[in-house]
Amino acid sequence: MKVLWDGHDAQAWDQAHGQAAAALQQDWAYGETMMALGVACLRARVQRDGQTIAMAQFSARRVGLIATVALCAHGPLWLVPLQRSEKAQVLVALKRQLPLWRPRLALFSPDEPPAPEGVRWRGMTRVMTGESTVILNLSHSDAQLRAAMDARWRNRLVAAEGAGLQVQRVGANPAQYAWLMEEELKQRLSRGFSGLPLGWINQYIHARKHVSKTALILRADAAGERAAAMLFLIHGQAATYQVGWSSDVGRDLNAHNLLLWQAMQELRQRGVRRLDLGGVNTERSAGLARFKIGSGGEVLTLCGTYM
Repeated sequence: MKVLWDGHDAQAWDQAHGQAAAALQQDWAYGETMMALGVACLRARVQRDGQTIAMAQFSARRVGLIATVALCAHGPLWLVPLQRSEKAQVLVALKRQLPLWRPRLALFSPDEPPAPEGVRWRGMTRVMTGESTVILNLSHSDAQLRAAMDARWRNRLVAAEGAGLQVQRVGANPAQYAWLMEEELKQRLSRGFSGLPLGWINQYIHARKHVSKTALILRADAAGERAAAMLFLIHGQAATYQVGWSSDVGRDLNAHNLLLWQAMQELRQRGVRRLDLGGVNTERSAGLARFKIGSGGEVLTLCGTYM
């Protein structure tokens, strides 16, 4: 296998990433945003017999004054069908040929399900168990999506549809959604949540010429007052739920059920076919986990992080 660390074409990368409906962390604009904020980004194409079979994007950070850690999150991106043993060979090749001074550490968290008992990624060692996330398949019809919802979730949606909430798109000018970023910061501080830096989110939204290709922001109003909002980041034919806020009134009116439902339809109109609602933690955020799972998405548990 041959690993190429330069000479990449952004348009070709976007095309392959979009066709695979791949994760946000492997999006070209994700890497550009990282670099704009001072984080090193490495990109690789893996070829076998002259054919590109995988692409990988790493974020690299110094740890202390000695080592550099490069993380390939939710990658590599597979361009052709490969056996698990072949995928392991790609990981090993990337790890060995990583163009960073030693000491260095390459970490991978592939978008792969856990291996059957006794099956390993040959040449790799798992250092962390995999997280679980909820994926909505937006290729399904409205009827199929609603049928997949938990009955209580669907009932709350019906109640929200009849509650007189006004849903509208929020513009992508930073001043138009600055209030939502302020609410998100308050939530993180009060609940001890973490996530992508708010400055990163703003940078990513404007990483492409047309912001309709990078973000969807919806707001629900009740009696002329903001009741809830949701922000989704779009990356090719996939999107990720990134920020959500609700007032007490919004919670009482089940505004988030209505916003997520309308977001499903809006994203599908924009060509998105896979919506990642993000990780589920039934211990720290049981209510949010129930909300995500009840929406009818598939709970996926990933294989973990390897070195």
